[in-house]
Amino acid sequence: MLFVLIIILYKGSSKWIWFFMKKIFRGGSIVTANGIQTADLLIIEDKIDSIGTDLYDDEAEIIDCIGMIIMPGGVEPHAHFSLPMFDTISSDNHYTGHRAAAFGGSTTVLDFTSQLPGQSLQASIANSIDQASKSAAVDYSFHINVTDFNADIEKEIRTLSLQGFTSLKVFTAYNDTLRLLDEEIMSILEVARDHGLVVMIHAEDGDEIENLVSKALSDRHHEPIWHARTRPSHGEVNAGKRVIDMVEESDAILYIVHISTSGLLKQLVSGRRRGVRVMGETCPQYLFFTEENLLQSDGGKYVCSPPLRSLQDNTDLWEGLSDGSLQTVGTDHCPFFANGKLPIEYDGDQVSIPGKELGDDDFTKIPNGLPVIEHRMALLWTFGVSTGKLSVERFVELVSTNPAKIFGLYPRKGALMPGSDADIVLWDPNKKHTISVRSSHMRTDHDLWEGVEVEGMPKQVYLRGRLLVKNNNWFGQPGYGQLLKRDGDFQFV
Repeated sequence: MLFVLIIILYKGSSKWIWFFMKKIFRGGSIVTANGIQTADLLIIEDKIDSIGTDLYDDEAEIIDCIGMIIMPGGVEPHAHFSLPMFDTISSDNHYTGHRAAAFGGSTTVLDFTSQLPGQSLQASIANSIDQASKSAAVDYSFHINVTDFNADIEKEIRTLSLQGFTSLKVFTAYNDTLRLLDEEIMSILEVARDHGLVVMIHAEDGDEIENLVSKALSDRHHEPIWHARTRPSHGEVNAGKRVIDMVEESDAILYIVHISTSGLLKQLVSGRRRGVRVMGETCPQYLFFTEENLLQSDGGKYVCSPPLRSLQDNTDLWEGLSDGSLQTVGTDHCPFFANGKLPIEYDGDQVSIPGKELGDDDFTKIPNGLPVIEHRMALLWTFGVSTGKLSVERFVELVSTNPAKIFGLYPRKGALMPGSDADIVLWDPNKKHTISVRSSHMRTDHDLWEGVEVEGMPKQVYLRGRLLVKNNNWFGQPGYGQLLKRDGDFQFV
């Protein structure tokens, strides 16, 4: 049998990687958002060529998938790498974060640009691409943060879809840094509507947060729990409702990031019933943890924005995933060391990065963010699919297909069909794993799910036909990930 081989030499390494230009995934259960079928899948180079029974090609490597699930690579819609915050920076860069994502089953990751005061959007985009291009290990793109709006920025927004960027993000919180005025948000919604863009919103009440923080500090409240108490649930609900009303008036398309409350979920459902084009995302932390975690001795580890809420919110958000009220699950991955004074060994180096300890005496100085990206799919499978809350098809829809559709990547990503990128996860539904910081690939000194057993994990992960992960071994490399030009003809789901 003649096999066509490509030999790749890892840069700076004597390790040779061989892989076939043609592969047949034989006998697995192919799962997409549309259904399940037992079939073979043929890929040629970086694309899916065909799906059918008893496929044959004498030049193809045969991959035995009996007992396995074949699904499209995960599309992570919400992550932050090397994000400056306070006096530090988030601890995963594009290589370490992308690698962790791949070990979890995600082959495409969407990050955010950071616009500085007075900076053009083009400058922020160029900076982000420069930072990511040499280290990216999976395919990637950026949502464009707009935090300083004027007539020149409005002109730039009109050109973004032509450049392959189809999403903007704005904030109703973080006064004096990220927040825009309501009239500025309305202007952005209108120009986005006319130029094929989705507007993403971080919904919290910046004025109320500012007032409550000032009062808490004056009353000498410094503990992590006050991060949550100064960012109450009703602030998220009211800010979200206000922007949904703007979208109804402007006929734009809105994507609400990291929904943490049942109240905002209700506003989302109400808006969609009225015909408002609004979609919503939640994250694993809002399904598993509550404000009570902030009362623990290590409560600073759980500080994120919006903050953790109540057990009832957890329950209602799970229900929103089950009944279709929510459209995606992202992570808002933005890790910081719990104690950056103590170095950890990572990739053979000693690494220490200032982290949560910066706020030991003041909750307002605790960097906001959590390490999550590696666990998104395993957690959702174990506690969603395995418990009957989610069907397998719904799982694929939430973690892959819907993010691809919403952000202009479908059917190149998020699909298993002829012509799609050969981003393939061979998923073992019976594989068990106990989560631990010792086995995590995220660059962090702690894991919020330490000791939790998951059942259902990737066995092999391919990006454009190239093997990245097999049986917990890494075959990827920095720079292989491609910047994706996204299609302005995105879908409202």
